[in-house]
Amino acid sequence: MARQPEVKLPAELFRDLERSGPVPLYYQISNRLEDAITSGQLPAGTRLENEIALSERLGLSRPTVRRAIQELVDKGLLVRRRGIGTQVVHGQVSRKVELTSLNEDLRESGRRPATTVLVHEVVPADDAVARALVVQPGSPTLHIRRLRTADGTPLAILDNHLPEAYTDLDREDLQERGLYELLRERGVVFSVAKQVIGARHCTAKEAELLDVPKTSAALTMSRTAFDNNGMAIELGEHCYRPDLYSFEIMLVSR
Repeated sequence: MARQPEVKLPAELFRDLERSGPVPLYYQISNRLEDAITSGQLPAGTRLENEIALSERLGLSRPTVRRAIQELVDKGLLVRRRGIGTQVVHGQVSRKVELTSLNEDLRESGRRPATTVLVHEVVPADDAVARALVVQPGSPTLHIRRLRTADGTPLAILDNHLPEAYTDLDREDLQERGLYELLRERGVVFSVAKQVIGARHCTAKEAELLDVPKTSAALTMSRTAFDNNGMAIELGEHCYRPDLYSFEIMLVSR
């Protein structure tokens, strides 16, 4: 896919900056860029001009411009990608903790998901997988690992094991469609899941796949999902970019 050209930011965005006022310049620049992104003036996928060019054009120091950009990276509105530069994204994906798939959630929020199947193999269940899926150790299971992107930006690595009844799930189908969608077509009615959310450092391979520095943190989620007959259907071990993804939980007082 051809790389998008860099976009020279409209001069009117930075007109009337208060250079001697109480509000820091980086904050003013950051706010104006945020307004342009949320209003659609700078749509998702836009590659911003580099910091050196922008700082020279505005007559500002490079650290000031860099800090303004970093504010929006931290908010999930911009992403820095090696070999591409600084790019506008839709913002952080906030996912309610419900029994849904990431693919479905992205589509419902207006995002464009895509999947690369990294691993698709039938393997014997080790002790941990056997306990989670309530099968005998050594039983055949389907092991899949997928890289999920949203609007072309790496978002999550999804690692799943499924019991023997689902070892015939097709690799190409998993490339094009969500796992839960395929399972529901086969009559699976999801009922309940055990889920644990955590955080840790990315492995070197995860950092490479997610296009983040090697020292980056990862948001993690472990899930065992059961159907309406109480049968374990899938074990998932997933990791997400925390700058682009969060879980939303509603708490109710008793």
